[in-house]
Amino acid sequence: MIMNVWYECRIRYQKTAESGKEKKVSEAYLVDALSFTEAESRIIENMTPYITGDFKVTAIKLANIAELFKSGAEDDDKWYRVKAAFITLDEKSGKERRSSWYAMVQASTTERAERLFHERMKGTMSDYRVESITETAIMDVFPFALDAETDETR
Repeated sequence: MIMNVWYECRIRYQKTAESGKEKKVSEAYLVDALSFTEAESRIIENMTPYITGDFKVTAIKLANIAELFKSGAEDDDKWYRVKAAFITLDEKSGKERRSSWYAMVQASTTERAERLFHERMKGTMSDYRVESITETAIMDVFPFALDAETDETR
């Protein structure tokens, strides 16, 4: 099983507002990569077609995310961070143990994010409890995708 390692990348660039005025903006994106270097390379590669002019990668940090739940709905244009606690019973002491776990859910509202999270968690053998759902500033997510096989890569 391949585990995804997510990096939160921040970029800064000049954006033309609807009024026509130029302003500097800073935006956050999630990138699935194997290292900080690859995360930087992938965010540059993914953002270059969408930004006219120069942009700068201003920060890269590891994102503590175990799972990513994308939505197919067009209205779901925000990313929510869901903190869930898996509840297990310590056999020796008989006490409940909680281990925190984070997921990103694409949704239009907090309520929809919670509903989608529970739908995706159906069939989970462990008991869990949603502890918080927070809207993030993440603009988009770039999961890792294998390039199409060519004669050169065979």
